[in-house]
Amino acid sequence: MHSLGVPANIPIWFFVGVLLTIYGALIGGHGVYAWVTHERSMVVLANLHAAVWWGGMILILGLVYCVKFFPRQQR
Repeated sequence: MHSLGVPANIPIWFFVGVLLTIYGALIGGHGVYAWVTHERSMVVLANLHAAVWWGGMILILGLVYCVKFFPRQQR
C-alpha cells in the first residue's frame, strides 16, 4: 500500500465496472427520458423501449463488477 492509503494494485476490472455503470446510467437515463416524453422514433420496435432494458442490464453488470473487484486493503 502506498503512503496515501491507496492500494498498490487496482484491478482493471474495477475500472471496467465503473465505465459500464456510467454507460448504463446514461443509456438507461435517455431511455427513460424518451419513454416519459413520448419521443418519436423511426425504429420499428420502439414500443419495447430497448434503451431502458439495455441501460438497466449494463448498469447492474457494472455495479456487480464494481462490488466484486473493489480494491481492498491487504492485511
